[in-house]
Amino acid sequence: MEQTTVDVSGMSCEGCEQNVTDALEALDGVASVTASHEDDEVRVEHDETTVDETTIAGAIEDAGYEPAV
Repeated sequence: MEQTTVDVSGMSCEGCEQNVTDALEALDGVASVTASHEDDEVRVEHDETTVDETTIAGAIEDAGYEPAV
């Protein structure tokens, strides 16, 4: 498992954290997600053979937030 940390703009509350978490947990190969609107970041533990930074960034964007990858 690999851990990737992504800075995310636009999260302002726990609901935003949940939106991002749900979007990332829906990806095959994601083991865990920790989102923090206070730190403006998301930590993703994932299988590096099925999920990469581009996939993570795309899921964050699809949830309506801006990843800084």
